[in-house]
Amino acid sequence: MVKKYGIILLALPLMAACSSAPKRPAEIFSIQSMIETQIGRANREADQGNYAETLDLLGEAWRLAVMTDRPALRIRVNLARANALYALDRTAEAEKVWRDAEIEAEFSGEPLLASASRVYRARSTMMSGRANPEEVLALMEKEQENLKSDKLLAAMGWTVRGLAEKELGLYGEAEKSIRNALSAHDKGRYLEQAAYDWYLIASIRSVSGNYREALEALNQALGFDRRAENSFGLAMDWAATGDVFRKMDMEEAAAISWHRSAEIFRAMDKAAQAREVEGRIKSRRQDSGTKKSQ
Repeated sequence: MVKKYGIILLALPLMAACSSAPKRPAEIFSIQSMIETQIGRANREADQGNYAETLDLLGEAWRLAVMTDRPALRIRVNLARANALYALDRTAEAEKVWRDAEIEAEFSGEPLLASASRVYRARSTMMSGRANPEEVLALMEKEQENLKSDKLLAAMGWTVRGLAEKELGLYGEAEKSIRNALSAHDKGRYLEQAAYDWYLIASIRSVSGNYREALEALNQALGFDRRAENSFGLAMDWAATGDVFRKMDMEEAAAISWHRSAEIFRAMDKAAQAREVEGRIKSRRQDSGTKKSQ
């Protein structure tokens, strides 16, 4: 199935100074509000797979975070920057920024964000095939307790756990872990993230040979991505649907799904992704032609 990036940015909860009368506030949050705006714009770009634009927006968010000198803001923006770098395949840079975030979190007494740094690094190694899944599971046993206080980070922890379990062939446990993440995302109406959870569930089912159930999960992913108007996610879902149909030797259904994916990519001006998916259609036709001539 096509690789699809999941949630890559962290929401920054905006603190507000309470004031019922025209008195001077105890704290000022003007710059933090500007960072929130940058993060929101970056999230929208990331949802559409525009990671270069995402990184540019986060660069400005980082500049503003440095100006505030608030450790939690600096760390969260750095975590988001690292995730964007990773999505651009700039893995070495992402690793360094994650590590910088972890060091600052430890130094500043932010155990939640220190755990998040380590878990994000573990996710990158899992998705790139560089991790020992047993070591990742051991890490999650240590870190998940720290993540409980933040629903989105806790969900991310379940995702990483599920990826490790999938690699170990523990398909039932893997789906259960991803469903824990799905529960948090669904309740919070994080539509794109819920769609990605279903995408991962489909991947688990596909690897284990449960193709019909994988298609059912991808249909769920399509539903959430449509509700979110997440075009990039929709294109990826359709590409993965074609991959599952190919495994089932349903060539016409696979070609239709891939065509739908390429069509969406082209409507988004993502010609390279469209050509990659269209290449699967051509490859399948060539394979079929070879078989007939034998």
